[in-house]
Amino acid sequence: MKNPGRLFSFALVLAVLAWAAPASAQTDFYKGKTITVYIGTTPGALYDQWGRILAMHMNKHIPGKPDIIVQNMPGAGHMIAANYVYKTTKPDGLSLIGSIVPTLYFDQLVGRKEAQYDWAKFVWIGSPVQGESQMYMRADTPYKTMEDVRNAKEPPRCGAQGTSDSAYYLPKLFEEVIGTKFNLVQGYPGGPEIDLAVERGEIHCRAFTIEAFLSREPYHTWRKKGFVRNIVQTGKKRDSKLPETQTIWELMDKYKTPESSRRLATVMLASGALGRPMLATPGVPPDRVKILRDAFNKTVQDKEFLAELDKRKFDLDPVPGEELEKIVKEVMDQPPDIIERMKKLLGK
Repeated sequence: MKNPGRLFSFALVLAVLAWAAPASAQTDFYKGKTITVYIGTTPGALYDQWGRILAMHMNKHIPGKPDIIVQNMPGAGHMIAANYVYKTTKPDGLSLIGSIVPTLYFDQLVGRKEAQYDWAKFVWIGSPVQGESQMYMRADTPYKTMEDVRNAKEPPRCGAQGTSDSAYYLPKLFEEVIGTKFNLVQGYPGGPEIDLAVERGEIHCRAFTIEAFLSREPYHTWRKKGFVRNIVQTGKKRDSKLPETQTIWELMDKYKTPESSRRLATVMLASGALGRPMLATPGVPPDRVKILRDAFNKTVQDKEFLAELDKRKFDLDPVPGEELEKIVKEVMDQPPDIIERMKKLLGK
């Protein structure tokens, strides 16, 4: 499922970049080589699916047609994979992160020692989608709306992987800007394990992208059976596919959230523009960066790739690497007061 307007804009951006970029000097570098694509979650999660689909189709667009293998490295909300690629792999363009949670900059900004990377120094290859998030809640709970959550004597239990996971930081942000309360259960290795815990009744809720919720099982079946309901979404406008679900911005208006808290929300929700980005080790030579970015840009316009997305009912809303790089630099340049608010929110 494609966004025609966005794809037209993407094509225009690529035309400008192609005109401005120098010719590659190492078009034969990848011949006979193997690229390893690391994925920071368990097999089957949507990040895993995106990483594998890109890996499956990119090699034919890389001069020399290298082999591409996928290695899952789950844990800590993708941080294990990010640390590994940043610290351990060589800057030769043979190590990529296939699709990573875009909020790992939180951990760096608030100074977590576990974040052993500089987010802005990664090489940004591209992202196949952008997207806002939602929170689902088991329908058999008393929490029918965010107002119910706000007024509850016993908060609902939500599952999360780590602090950079939207399933963690979105409930914390909601607490900060509209006064809700959640009990967060952390440490799940991936989204499928959180969903299984919801099915078992161990927890009640999870926050993650609208794209993921609308594109795969078990959510198709859950929606048909009325097993869960969406109680909030993060876009400034309601998604056309979730027209009955209030946005956090509507709720901030309702509860008269102060401007300082709205600024915090703006920074923390900026990750939606990064989507599910593909990264490379810092320091990859510029000519190889261009090869990888060109291959990504061609892949997201490839007929076989698009057919695979249609089969899976995945949306496509691509962002070129150069644009991601610009967004990241802006995100990482935050004033001390915002960083202190983020530290408090994330429990640093």
